[in-house]
Amino acid sequence: MATKEQLELSSLIKSVHQRLRDSAKTSDPEAVWKEHVRDEELLKNYADAMHKLATCYWDRTMEVSCKRSNSRIEWVVASCRSYFHGATPLLYLFRDKDDKVMQAIDAHHGHDYRPYPVERIKLLDVGSCYDPFAAFPDFDVTAIDIAPAQSSVWYCDFLEVEIQSITEPLVSDEPHSIEIFPCEHYDAIVFSLLLEYLPTPDQRMRCCKKAYDLLKPEGILLIITPDSRHQGANAKLMKNWRYTLGLIGFTRIKIEKLEHVTCMVFRKSIFAEVGKRWCEIHHEAYMQPILNIPQDFNETKCDDNEDTEMIGVVRTEEDDADIREAFSGLPFVNS
Repeated sequence: MATKEQLELSSLIKSVHQRLRDSAKTSDPEAVWKEHVRDEELLKNYADAMHKLATCYWDRTMEVSCKRSNSRIEWVVASCRSYFHGATPLLYLFRDKDDKVMQAIDAHHGHDYRPYPVERIKLLDVGSCYDPFAAFPDFDVTAIDIAPAQSSVWYCDFLEVEIQSITEPLVSDEPHSIEIFPCEHYDAIVFSLLLEYLPTPDQRMRCCKKAYDLLKPEGILLIITPDSRHQGANAKLMKNWRYTLGLIGFTRIKIEKLEHVTCMVFRKSIFAEVGKRWCEIHHEAYMQPILNIPQDFNETKCDDNEDTEMIGVVRTEEDDADIREAFSGLPFVNS
């Protein structure tokens, strides 16, 4: 059961998110976001609350609270290691799958692959807060946030930062910030509870497109989104995310439901046609190129759950079909 402190911290986080979404409905979303980023006192309070929630309640996997199997940090680390450093790295398995898709598109397809050399996984943690992945020696971590809670976290507004053809991030010491990122630089990018922070679908889409540009070909984007509902309850929404990111050029290669979150891995194929091919084959009438979250549909507050979906929705036969589809997409299984 949540403690009084945990509820108070969570309430602060939720209120900031709700205020941003409400303001973006009545004002220019870009102006709303820029004003938010300038509010130093609010950002500090938010960062302190998120830091305490993460370190005292969410990520204390060895002592209390979460089971180790439900740790989002451990999930990211394990997913990256199995993809890049497994006995048979899953990266090469998905090369074979990509080739089969490309041969279905073009019977004359052929590609001369090069080895993917990874000693330390170059990881960008967006919205990092306290830089949890720095504890793992096989990761070379760049952690960024608009309100860093640790000195190792760089200040950076990911929505506004530029991407250029340079070899290393362009940084500034005063303040401790990243000004420009190099394109196709990272092996893995993590969006942990990030997309829900952004008030509009367009801003979420912009973040995902930036991630695509920052990843090396065959790199992976790991997305963790809050979800305390039962397995499959948000299956249709998650499938629409898969469709939307597929149009960018991503292929979803893993989805897993933990206790309070849904976790996904998207691969940047060498061939953008692979993700787009899935979209063509699996497109359904409800699918639109938009990154909605459940809270976008909430006109009124109906309970204290941050991930509450539309009010008054009942489960239908179509929902049951979506649940079956979600199960077919469990870890590293493509439907």
